Amino acid sequence: MDREFVDFLVIGSGVAGLRAAIEMAPYGDVLVVTKDVPTESSTEYAQGGIAVALSDEDRVGIHLEDTLLAGDGLCRENAVRVLVGEGPDRINELIEWGAEFDREGAKLAFTREAAHSKNRILHAHGDSTGKELERVLLNKVRTCPSIRKYPFAYTLDLIVSDGVCLGVKALREGRVENLYSKATLLATGGAGQLFERTTNPAVATADGMAMAFRAGATLEDMEFVQFHPTGLYLAGAPNFLLSEAMRGEGAVLRNISKETFMKNYHPMAELAPRDVVSRAIISEMVKTESSHVYLDLTHLDKSFVKKRFPTIYSTCLMYKIDLTEDMVPVSPAAHYIMGGVKTDLHGATDIKCLYAAGEVACTGVHGANRLASNSLLEGLVFGARAGQAAAECGMQNAELGNFTKVQDSKSSPQEGRRSEKVKGSELDLNDIRNSLRRIMWERAGIIRCGESLNDAKARLSEWSLILDMDLNSKISLELKNMLTVAMLITESALDRKGSVGAHYRSDFKERGEDWEKHLTISKNDSGYKKCLIP
Repeated sequence: MDREFVDFLVIGSGVAGLRAAIEMAPYGDVLVVTKDVPTESSTEYAQGGIAVALSDEDRVGIHLEDTLLAGDGLCRENAVRVLVGEGPDRINELIEWGAEFDREGAKLAFTREAAHSKNRILHAHGDSTGKELERVLLNKVRTCPSIRKYPFAYTLDLIVSDGVCLGVKALREGRVENLYSKATLLATGGAGQLFERTTNPAVATADGMAMAFRAGATLEDMEFVQFHPTGLYLAGAPNFLLSEAMRGEGAVLRNISKETFMKNYHPMAELAPRDVVSRAIISEMVKTESSHVYLDLTHLDKSFVKKRFPTIYSTCLMYKIDLTEDMVPVSPAAHYIMGGVKTDLHGATDIKCLYAAGEVACTGVHGANRLASNSLLEGLVFGARAGQAAAECGMQNAELGNFTKVQDSKSSPQEGRRSEKVKGSELDLNDIRNSLRRIMWERAGIIRCGESLNDAKARLSEWSLILDMDLNSKISLELKNMLTVAMLITESALDRKGSVGAHYRSDFKERGEDWEKHLTISKNDSGYKKCLIP
């Protein structure tokens, strides 16, 4: 088996992974592994902006309060204090590296989004904030000779021996290769592709969460999945996000009868938290027996709309929708998972030498419902922290020679397993994938109940044989990861018998017993080990 030794491994190349790699670079050689091109991540598609307390009217303490309020009582306050307190330094650092945020004259331009009490959303080129962050971080990476990238390398599993992560097994150029490192960092993003409708790119198949679970790591808050209220709903159009910032700038929601409705659901109307807006839209769709509602910007200044949202404007024009003259059909879509691999405030997991940052990780910073535009900031802040901690771990780590000899003598995790053929016929992996996504959307989506979740659990378990198969293609490996995490989300949602934040159960509309505790889930011999912790 091919093998390679590096000081540090980073799996993923979004904002968290790149920022971590930059932090590691002075301490040794860093290998960034991505299953697609380095720019293909949720970061690249982030439109609205990045939240930071840098405006004249804002304060770190106010950003803290808004984040805690959006998190619906389940944020870990120490994590939020780190996020909002270190955020300004991380943004100023980006500006020093060449980030071109939009300005009003000489000053940075700030806008407001849902559940924010102050104007604190920085944006770049109107609605291309994530793309600008990706550009700046990749340019910075290019100045670090110790950082290399392996694109189109699919990480199969973590290599763990005696509770220590020694690296990963990766499928690269048709061969399985052992990549050994002194410290490994997961920055693989979220799980949006588990749902039929999502704003996430195709690469968001929950790979890091699944790998960490199989390796024995603890996951937390998996029941909390955030659905963005306004995904483009149009036959023939791809899943496309219409930014929160549009409502922040004055766009209103109208039902199929062209009536506004958000004031009936929340005093903040269009600027209510995302979970409230998403459920309100679903309620209106049910009431009016329609498949969508409308987002209306036609009352706003036309030149402002075109300048503020150039990417969204041009994309909608491709489908013969002019934002300045036409209302846009929208419905909710899976957007972000608040849960993930449980870490401390420095990205450390409960597997030694394994770290995680960004959407794949769970520090508790988002609680039960993420405040809009805090995700890019989280990637910067906790990516830097995890990168530094991993670097320190690597410098303290002993030589890996003894471990690698042991590991190389063991069989590949794929050896000895059943093939992708069952009873002489090949599984239709695409059909299973589509069915899984539909089940998760319909039975474990925005509004859940015990009956729907148990149905999802039963139907997902019918495919459990996939978890033990000999998998050798990208589609089958992704499906294995998607199935693993879909089961974890369903199990966690069943266990939380109450409604908190983005987790809403129609059969338990109140918060329920022990609502203020976090649910952890890990692997044991009988299936799942679940615990409630403060």
